[in-house]
Amino acid sequence: MKISSPAFQEGGTVPEKFSKNGQNINPELRIEGTPTEAKSLALIVDDPDAPVGLFTHWLVWNIDPKTTQIAEGSAPNGGVQGKNDFGEIGYGGPQPPSGTHRYYFKIFALNGALDLKPGAKRKDIDAAMKSHVIAQGQLIGKYSKK
Repeated sequence: MKISSPAFQEGGTVPEKFSKNGQNINPELRIEGTPTEAKSLALIVDDPDAPVGLFTHWLVWNIDPKTTQIAEGSAPNGGVQGKNDFGEIGYGGPQPPSGTHRYYFKIFALNGALDLKPGAKRKDIDAAMKSHVIAQGQLIGKYSKK
């Protein structure tokens, strides 16, 4: 599987527009190579460089496996959103306290849907996805404190 964005290249800089300092909207994402046997997709955006450890910026699951694009500033159709580590449901853009951080946009193809309520937290999604991932891809972008 592959996930990409026309907003930035792999390893490139996430534009300020998509940060908490900007418009705090998600960049357009494109998904390719989803296995035909996938029953749903999950998207996780996180920052492993946060002072507190792994910081989750966006959780979405039960995305239609036929999805090939997530539009800028919008959640995927049919997807259920969880609570990010800002304590908000939905996307929370980069906002590193210092230095440059890496932001991982991860897509997972699952062999079923996840039975989780909106607002679920990362530990719940991780536990529910365990042993259900059949393929995955990731895109890494960087963002520096402004």
